[in-house]
Amino acid sequence: MPSFGRRSERNLVTCDNDVQIVCRELIKTVDFSVLCGFRNKEKQDKAYYGRPQRSTKKWPDSIHNTYLSKAVDLAPYPIDWEDRERFAYFAGHVMRLAQVMGIPFIWGADWDNDFDIQEHRLIDMPHFQKVVV
Repeated sequence: MPSFGRRSERNLVTCDNDVQIVCRELIKTVDFSVLCGFRNKEKQDKAYYGRPQRSTKKWPDSIHNTYLSKAVDLAPYPIDWEDRERFAYFAGHVMRLAQVMGIPFIWGADWDNDFDIQEHRLIDMPHFQKVVV
């Protein structure tokens, strides 16, 4: 059975309880890494100003910038950044589990949850966020 490494666990505990619940259930059957939860100003500046740019939002406007974060960046393990199909397959697991658990999520490649990723200019494959109502 897969389990979180130290870095993934450190990143996960910075996330909203519902985000943690979905991730802790998913790791029982799918191996993945938690790349990022909460981002402080320094990390958000690096994500925004760095190359490659990993965020389109400046501090404190990203959903990653609230503590506990309602956003999380996840990647199927082992990580292959070139394998978009694998990220999409993994996203299906995340989104389905969140739905079954009654915790609505948005995936960073399908911002309106209509199963059409071709219509979006911003494709953020590792990004998931809890829908905030």
